[in-house]
Parts: sequence; structure tokens; C-alpha cells
Amino acid sequence: MNASTPNRVAAVAAERLTKVYGSGNTEVVAMNDVSLQVQRGEVVALLGPSGAGKSTLLTALGLVNPPTRGRIAIGGQPVLDGDQPLTDLRAFRRQHLGFVFQKANLIPFLTAVENVQVALEINEVTPRQARRRALELLDYLGVAERAGNLPEALSGGQQQRVAVARALANDPSLILADEPTAALDSHRGRQVMELFCRVAHERGAAVIVVTHDHRALDVFDRTFEMEDGRLRPGHSA
Repeated sequence: MNASTPNRVAAVAAERLTKVYGSGNTEVVAMNDVSLQVQRGEVVALLGPSGAGKSTLLTALGLVNPPTRGRIAIGGQPVLDGDQPLTDLRAFRRQHLGFVFQKANLIPFLTAVENVQVALEINEVTPRQARRRALELLDYLGVAERAGNLPEALSGGQQQRVAVARALANDPSLILADEPTAALDSHRGRQVMELFCRVAHERGAAVIVVTHDHRALDVFDRTFEMEDGRLRPGHSA
């Protein structure tokens, strides 16, 4: 994947992001002058030790924890300039971003299909259309036969597949995943990483994955290393 192809609008473009906590003697620079572009259809890994700034970068790109300085555009639309929103961030997140976390965070009293369906209904999709779309996504991700099960009846890998389906519900241009395989064994972890690759390449979403797991890095188009709040390129696949 050539991320520098000219005349393409990046799924996400971050320019000189810096995040500072505190001031004076208590000042901590959690993210330092980070710039990054990721295209639709590209899957990227963020690596680095704990405290390196990976989650700070991910939450900034997810419009959850704005940077102190820097600019973010998603799909060519400027959305943040420093900590100043340039649009309704809550509505924008619902419509354009998908999130997957270390724990699937499924609603325990809803079935698998209802967990996906609710993400669509929040965006005012009718219940009938939402259910059909949710079932299609569960089928695409290989868990359609578990659609009527509550989360407690699903394996860890199945729960993460439902979480990915929920992240895909509104056809986001950008999916952000924070340690999504940390609670899985190596086999199921690799399956989830391969799933992100498939989602990116087949559905045209950009996927950024924060991970400590080096066993499945071959599935990524690019990797980046973070250390002391700074970002540097890793190897290309």
C-alpha cells in the first residue's frame, strides 16, 4: 500500500500534535509534535512501551482527548485545531469513527445482534433496517450463528468480532483499536488482527491498532513506534 499516493484524501491527517498535562514543574509532555497520515484501506500498527503516548495519540485521533496543539482532519474535513473543535465532535464520532477496545465492552443484557443494532439506531436508522444491517455485519465477520446470544455466552474472540461489527455499523472511514487482542490467546489474537486487515482492505476503512503484540505484525501495511511521546516509522509490509 502506497500511503503517499498523490491526490488522495487521507482518512485521517494529523499535523504536529502535542499534548501537555500540567504546567511548570508538574508539566508532562505525553505527545510531542506527532504528524501522521493514514489512507482508507490501510491498516497501521502503533507500537511502543507503556507510557510512550500511544493511547494519547489514539484518543486524540478519536476526538475524545483533544491535543494541546496541532490539527486533525478526517476524510479531508478539518475537525480540530488544538483543543478547539471545528465541528460537532460527538455527532462526527458517531458518523465517521469506529472504536474497538481491549475488552469488547458489549452491553451485557443485549444479544450480539442488538449490540450492533443499537449503534445504528443511535444514528436514527430504523429498527428494521438496523437489524438487517447488524445481521449482515455479523455474517460478514463469521458470527451470525451467535446473533441471538448474550455476551456471556460468547468466547473472547467472538465478543471481539461483535465489537468489530459494532464499530463497522455506520460504515466509518476510520477505526481505532486499543490493545484489541490483549485478552486473547495468540491464535485468536492473530485472527482478530487478520480481521482488521480484511476490514481495511475490503471495506475501505482506515484502521489504526495500538498493540504490544509483535506476533502478527506481518498483517499490517505499516507500523509506527512511539517512545517518549514521539512517533517514528517502523517497517513497511
